[in-house]
Amino acid sequence: MSALAPTLQAFFTDRLLTQRNASPRTIAAYRDTMRLLLGFAQRETGKRASKLDFADLDAPLIGAFLNHLERERRNSPRTRNARLAAIHSLFRYAALRHPEHAASIARVIEIPAKRHQRALISYLDQAEIQALLEAPDRTTWLGRRDHALLLVAIQTGLRVSELVNLTIAAVSLGTGANVRVTGKGRKERCAVLTAETAAVLRGWLRERGGEAHDALFPTRRGGPLTTRAVALLLDKHTATAATKCPSLAAKRVTPHVLRHTNAMLLRAQNVDILTIALWLGHESTKSTEIYLHADDRLKQQAIERTAPTGTRPGRYQPPDSLLAFLEGL
Repeated sequence: MSALAPTLQAFFTDRLLTQRNASPRTIAAYRDTMRLLLGFAQRETGKRASKLDFADLDAPLIGAFLNHLERERRNSPRTRNARLAAIHSLFRYAALRHPEHAASIARVIEIPAKRHQRALISYLDQAEIQALLEAPDRTTWLGRRDHALLLVAIQTGLRVSELVNLTIAAVSLGTGANVRVTGKGRKERCAVLTAETAAVLRGWLRERGGEAHDALFPTRRGGPLTTRAVALLLDKHTATAATKCPSLAAKRVTPHVLRHTNAMLLRAQNVDILTIALWLGHESTKSTEIYLHADDRLKQQAIERTAPTGTRPGRYQPPDSLLAFLEGL
């Protein structure tokens, strides 16, 4: 048997499961990457997967695999980079176990991630938030559930996976009301609740009933919602809200947009980036810096600080109503 097969098995059983205690989602993502890579290598080399060695998975083959992902499988640069990150993780683990393949492994580790265009952050303004929260029909059980869910999502910025995994026991509505969340990397944190959100949840819990381990936001049958179900109910309520707030019709409102909305609300209150990173459960502030770029107030303040000497700060205002009319043409 080659060195690759036992190393790959140990990577999952020893590295991911034992040492890193990786989540099922992480393991599934890494597994899918390795299945795609080995299938590609089999076709390219003519060798069975169990016979492949690190010398077969050299930098040129990995590069060809990444091109295959983009050109033939139509994967985005983000997906390509995620696959490459999984490969890098395997090869860094292998570097310590197989120094005889150090040169080949090092060349794979040095393959860079692909740069890609970052889209502008999409988030809701106050009028859109209000319209969305008013969309569920609160005369029905489902409407009250959806209203509570949307309010918690916007006010806490939870990931949709964190939202659907909330249990009744995770909610504390006493002094310092909060929900306890297990996020990415199995890191736990507390998301603080405002008085408004706590009051809505208090009423919802009285109506919802159930045991401590039950889902906070259940389906009609009592089981937890799926992330897909949350996306669908959000689509439904966004369409309803758009009839009162037309700007919503031009936006694709996803659960992650609600997370962005929470971050931008915090920025509007001049909350610093480090605090926002802790609030959202980001491991690094690099993930949070996108909200600095999306904050137009910071850009306006920069313009005002760099205005020519002798000019009054602020945006230009026409001195006359007729001039204002002409500039508006």
